[in-house]
Amino acid sequence: MSWFPKLVALDVDGTIVDGENLMTTAVGTAIHAMRERGSEIVIATGRSAPGVYDVLHKLAIDDGIAVSSNGSVVFDVDPFRVRHLVTFDAREAVARVLKTMPDAIVAVEDVGVGYRVSQPFPAGEINGTIVVEEIDDLVREPVSRVIIRSPEHDSEEFHALVADLGLDDTNYFIGYSSWLDLAPVGVSKASGLDYVCQARGISPADVLAVGDGRNDIEMLQWAGRGVAMGQAPEEVTSVADAVTGSIEEDGLAAELARYL
Repeated sequence: MSWFPKLVALDVDGTIVDGENLMTTAVGTAIHAMRERGSEIVIATGRSAPGVYDVLHKLAIDDGIAVSSNGSVVFDVDPFRVRHLVTFDAREAVARVLKTMPDAIVAVEDVGVGYRVSQPFPAGEINGTIVVEEIDDLVREPVSRVIIRSPEHDSEEFHALVADLGLDDTNYFIGYSSWLDLAPVGVSKASGLDYVCQARGISPADVLAVGDGRNDIEMLQWAGRGVAMGQAPEEVTSVADAVTGSIEEDGLAAELARYL
């Protein structure tokens, strides 16, 4: 194969690790093999920085640069240093959501630390230090990211509710479960990776991106080669250049094996 990615951008959940936050040996070995061949590995995730360090620890990687919070935050891994941060005033968007879903849980990112939340999230869903505050305090100042979680709604109900909210002035991503990410307009994993590529002098045409979620759509469209995991929904697979195996089938390892 003549084309070889100078940079490999990887989603985490559903791509590197499964629903139990476990990574197989095959996936870890393939990622390290790409590093040894000269590709820069960049984590591009909806997780906050503590969640990025969790997967980097699994990979035994302690250097480089990472894109977190769906592109709102770009940081150096060691030592931790924020290189690029985009924030927005989330007060109106949060008020609109809570008017429709008054019992929803709200979280805002405390960059590099964890989250400030209106009430505790289901166990294991967010990483880092968690502090409970009043909602007005959470959004008093501009934030890099807001998470809305509504466990009492199923995914279909949640999608229908969000569709009626009129969030045109806010970028948003709907997760597999009743989970909504709010971000500044124009911010996505693609915008964060574009910042990385400009800093590294790499063209998007030389990037391989792999992901499985709706928050990966822009990234897969932006990269020279965008690959969807096998379990990704149709709206994700339809924009990808290729579809690999599912997370249960070590789909990421199979895609990386093309270049090894």
